[in-house]
Amino acid sequence: MERQVAIIGAGISGLLACKYTLSKGFHPIIFEAKNTIGGAWTKTIETTKLQTPKAAYQFSDFPWPSSVEEGFPNQHQVFDYIQSYARHFDLLKHIKFDTKVVSIEYEGPPEEQMQSWSMWGGAGEPLVSSKGKWKVVAEDSPTLSTEVYLVDFVILCIGRFSDVPNVPEFPPNQGPEVFHGKVIHSMDYAAMDYQSAAEFVKGKQVTVVGLQKSALDISTECSIANGTKHPCTVLYKTEHWNVPDHLPWGVPLANFYLNRFSELLVHKPGEGFLLSLVATTLSPLRWAFSKFVESYIKKKLRLAKFGMVPKHSFLQEISSCLISTVPEKFYDNVEEGSIVLKKATSFSFCKEGVLVNGEVQPLKTDLVILATGFRGDKKLKDIFVSTTFQDYIAGSPNAAVPLYRECIHPRIPQLAVIGFSESVSNLYTSEMRCRWLAELLDGTFKLPSIKEMEKDVGSWDKYMKTYSGEYYRRSCIGALHIWYNDQLCKDMGWNPKRKKGFFAELFEPYGPLDYAAPS
Repeated sequence: MERQVAIIGAGISGLLACKYTLSKGFHPIIFEAKNTIGGAWTKTIETTKLQTPKAAYQFSDFPWPSSVEEGFPNQHQVFDYIQSYARHFDLLKHIKFDTKVVSIEYEGPPEEQMQSWSMWGGAGEPLVSSKGKWKVVAEDSPTLSTEVYLVDFVILCIGRFSDVPNVPEFPPNQGPEVFHGKVIHSMDYAAMDYQSAAEFVKGKQVTVVGLQKSALDISTECSIANGTKHPCTVLYKTEHWNVPDHLPWGVPLANFYLNRFSELLVHKPGEGFLLSLVATTLSPLRWAFSKFVESYIKKKLRLAKFGMVPKHSFLQEISSCLISTVPEKFYDNVEEGSIVLKKATSFSFCKEGVLVNGEVQPLKTDLVILATGFRGDKKLKDIFVSTTFQDYIAGSPNAAVPLYRECIHPRIPQLAVIGFSESVSNLYTSEMRCRWLAELLDGTFKLPSIKEMEKDVGSWDKYMKTYSGEYYRRSCIGALHIWYNDQLCKDMGWNPKRKKGFFAELFEPYGPLDYAAPS
């Protein structure tokens, strides 16, 4: 009997989901709203580069070509690499391009019956328990015609950083409607071709709102276009430990946060008494690691000179998956005056520009670019027809999105979410999740009870609250890559220890190639 799987999104997670479900004899169909693969890498700002060293951002069975010598490849190189992967494994024939999924609706037992289940899907198995189907309504973009597909399983790979912009809300008569200039979101800027983007900001007083990757890249491009004649103002709420590189004082950052020893220093979800005691005992070393990295960033970027030293620790930054690489000459541009940094706890619009922190004198501006992120949670919620499932996937407003193993909602049957929860290297993590999901679909293991899964989700949420502070709601496995992968490996029956020898296992950084083959 043919088992059909709908995969929504042909970014990295969608391609991986396709490859690994194929390997288990399933029949995947990928729905992609655009006319090409690549997700967030399809089109970026011109100066955008990979934020993770390429050694940690590669497919386990398809390494980077030798022709890519840079440690942090640019958008074209990453996009070519993803395309090569899809061609190599013959995945393109499974994709329906220009096809946007409008909604998904579960057709199975009544909701009252599902709410009484103690196991996922009724018996803890992905397909055979409830005998339900998902109705996927897809719209063909060129013709606007819709088609309905009935499938056995749905994998949502819709990403967090696209489509639904996070736009700040303003009181009446204080928003963009009163401003005589133009207001756009960073995704609108990224959608322009490079020449058009440069011409768009040329000769304008530009204000960029935000201090994460898009804000850094856009303000750098504005400074290149306009120099000191029309400085670009960056409004930010919080200083961040954005890194100049991944070699603090010459030591790879992975040695501090991506080996087993580093994970001994933090309290982990589901750890026993002994590991908890070790983490408590070694907490001074955890503090020292963070201070070591912070001292390098402060010195290299001259943060104190510009009043940009964060009040939180680097550990909190990396635990929140907030690490961004600063463009090479960003602070040189600040020093010369082509970029102006201005802290803004609040801002509003007026006719001439922007009013910051309630100041009377406006910041005169022609163009405001909102690099304020995306509402990935809203995109995830809105794809469901069922309001019950919408509430399930949204979870509590005081917690991360409630996914077991960051993939499965315990109360939504025959569905997985891949690529929503972040890590320091999203490709690496998505591949592990897709392999785990493929084994689950193939019957290699069963999930625990709904209560047990919800308890595990709660323990990860507690970890995030402990180490991520105000950013804990961001779905992210933080600085626990190996501990997280250990759980996946144990579920699949793999040996979680992938290195040769005690010292290598403890101190060598882990990466994608360590999981190239099951063992």
